[in-house]
Amino acid sequence: MPSPSYVAFDEKDLGAQVLLSQFKLKTSGDAVTVRQAVARYMKENGASALMVTRFATAVSEIARNAIVHAGGGEFSIYVDPKAKRLSVVCWDKGPGIEDVALALTDGYTSGGGLGRGLGGAQRLAQKFEIRTAVGGGTSVLMSVNL
Repeated sequence: MPSPSYVAFDEKDLGAQVLLSQFKLKTSGDAVTVRQAVARYMKENGASALMVTRFATAVSEIARNAIVHAGGGEFSIYVDPKAKRLSVVCWDKGPGIEDVALALTDGYTSGGGLGRGLGGAQRLAQKFEIRTAVGGGTSVLMSVNL
């Protein structure tokens, strides 16, 4: 996948992270795969069932957005074992988000859904950051402490 036209997330944004796995996002099955991978890692590292459900839901929403709105993307899972933090980065080369604040507003939808996905994902993650460029793609960084 070509490089995005915005400043991509890098090691400085992630902190002392170790890459666990990377996935290509093309189908809804890929969104399920990343959700399951995140949930499995969280469970194996002592996260509560509620925490797993919340963060896995956010992961699923962001992955699904890349597939539906951008035709696919990439998804990476990182861990900082020292800080006990799990981070994910999802990025695509889709149309970008023209107005991020509006897109995060409950009820706003660009795809005919309920309009709770992006804002809901933000509420379910402990850290949430979007970088986007109109016509140049979108990248979302989300983290949760384990």
